[in-house]
Amino acid sequence: MTDLRITEETDTLNRTVFLGSAGCILAVACWALLDGQTAAAALGRVLGWISEGFGWYYFLAATLYVAFVLVIAFSRFGDIRLGPDHARPEFNLFTWGAMLFAAGIGIDLMFFSVAEPVTHLLAPPEGEAGTLEAARQGVAWTLFHYGITGWSMYALMGAALGYFAYRHGLPLSIRSALYPIFGQRIHGPLGHGVEIAAALGTVFGIATSLGIGVVQLNYGLKFMFDIPEGILPQALLILLSVMMATLSTVSGVNKGIRRLSELNVLLAIALIGFVLFSGDTVFLLNGLVLNIGDYLSGFAGMTLNTFAFDRPVDWLNGWTLFFWAWWVAWAPFVGLFLARISRGRTLREFVVGTLVIPFTFTLVWISIFGNSALDVVLAGNAEFGRVAMELPERAFYSLLAEYPWVGFSTLLATLTGLLFYVTSADSGALVLGNFTSRLKDPASDAPSWLRIFWSLAIGLLTLAMLMVGGVPTLQNATVIMGLPFSFVIFFIMAGLYRALRLEVLRQDSRQHGLAGYLSARLQPVGVAAPDWEQRLVRAITQPGREQASQMLEAVCRPALAEVCSALRRQGLPAQLRDSPATEDGLPRLVLDAPCGEAAPFHYEIRVSEAAMPTYVAADGAGRYCRLEVHLAEGGQGYNLWGFSREQVIADVLDQYERHLHYLQQLSPDAPSPGT
Repeated sequence: MTDLRITEETDTLNRTVFLGSAGCILAVACWALLDGQTAAAALGRVLGWISEGFGWYYFLAATLYVAFVLVIAFSRFGDIRLGPDHARPEFNLFTWGAMLFAAGIGIDLMFFSVAEPVTHLLAPPEGEAGTLEAARQGVAWTLFHYGITGWSMYALMGAALGYFAYRHGLPLSIRSALYPIFGQRIHGPLGHGVEIAAALGTVFGIATSLGIGVVQLNYGLKFMFDIPEGILPQALLILLSVMMATLSTVSGVNKGIRRLSELNVLLAIALIGFVLFSGDTVFLLNGLVLNIGDYLSGFAGMTLNTFAFDRPVDWLNGWTLFFWAWWVAWAPFVGLFLARISRGRTLREFVVGTLVIPFTFTLVWISIFGNSALDVVLAGNAEFGRVAMELPERAFYSLLAEYPWVGFSTLLATLTGLLFYVTSADSGALVLGNFTSRLKDPASDAPSWLRIFWSLAIGLLTLAMLMVGGVPTLQNATVIMGLPFSFVIFFIMAGLYRALRLEVLRQDSRQHGLAGYLSARLQPVGVAAPDWEQRLVRAITQPGREQASQMLEAVCRPALAEVCSALRRQGLPAQLRDSPATEDGLPRLVLDAPCGEAAPFHYEIRVSEAAMPTYVAADGAGRYCRLEVHLAEGGQGYNLWGFSREQVIADVLDQYERHLHYLQQLSPDAPSPGT
């Protein structure tokens, strides 16, 4: 896959994707603002067509997504890292989990955790309304809509993007995951179209979440300060959130987004604790255990339940189909963000963490707040039930009004909701900026002006959709925009599976040759073994930039040039070249050798910086350089520092022999990378 490697020396704007996606979004926003009734009617008609013709497809697609990521996680593929074999995670488990949750779930969790269970109690898709069974199923359906099915879509996208970016050095973009299927065609209209579809789905998905959040926060301000509900206060809330999101996203992942995510999770835990211990604690804990059992026992049936014999069309459009389309629309945005923060984790760690950590928190949240709301309705408070069903934006605050210290709890809820809102908007702006850029490195982010633009565009679209018809119109638009990208996900699945299968085949082929370290140290018969003291000095020396660069020029370049000349004498047009330096100016040396129509041999030596080992500096201060070997499938995790010219040549030949053995293992009709 070397043809798609990053070659840009600076970050640049992808004009086609940016202008295409931004133009469509601004056109829809202007259409909604200038002719709202026509826009709302058109969205409603398209939604009806999708629901009638593609309802079954959404159910089947969601099920296949879950099955695929579980196979990836619990098969041999799960041992593969998102990055070189020696890479390790950048963030600790709490920070990583907090960003997983905050990016993947917005303020809509507050909105639906009370409104949805009550709605299912009073208007279930099947069975009698108002019964205890309807109450149990109400929480089960809510958990199902927020469960591992949706998170599997995030895990799938994140795994694919992270694998191709950090394992193969490809751009952190959707088109990279399609390269094993479409090859060079992803550079043209096909790749641009896919990324425009991803950007559109992302913007509408985020706008839906933010529209829900604005409406709910507007009511919260009315509840606390008697500020009226309406477009003007909602527009001011959008402006405030855009400003906060802009400041956060400009600060980057390690500062603004990371700290807001951690604070967001801590405030959410405090809110859960308040309701749990202020209410009927024993009942809520019993309900939590019951909900876990109902979800696990009913998961398979709910996953494929299309209600074929008696379809509650309005219920499906408003709930399951909407949620699956919503998760699909968010998948490119959240998947790219999760890949951005997950370098160094294995596929198994990534998939299991993405499915388990945020859903565990979500399960507790929905169970505590959902069961509390159901308890209020079943106790005879019909007015609360009516409000939750007909005016869902008021449901959460109306529930808090049933508890003591309502001033404290509503203030805490408003702060939590605002952070939910901002953490979705800031990570969304960051990812949209990356979608519409050509970045020189997977760890790079789009320029600040582009992130600011997307913050403003999201805010404008949210306001336009609220002016047209409020939350229902946003939901309709999300279902429509999610459909095209759901097809793209299947191609991404195929590309990821093909690449992983070939990587496993490469790993197997390595067992048929000597390890690079071993063969590099073999000495000819009759020649004395290398000086052990020299070997010890090499092992404990940590070179700086100048030393590493000198070895690259004095030892590695002559060694690769000698191999290159030998290959050319055998009639192979091998090429030795300098790859563009890293952002830090560290050099790279590349040897490419064609293998007929099969995948070419690629051997690259990269000078890279790393933290000083703890046995040298206990405080981890300082940096040293490594001369790392990278092949077409990614970094190999070992360092050539201190090797002689003959040892470097031996290592190149070891890797070349393994590559040829790998090609021999491919069946004649098996695909090779780059085809």
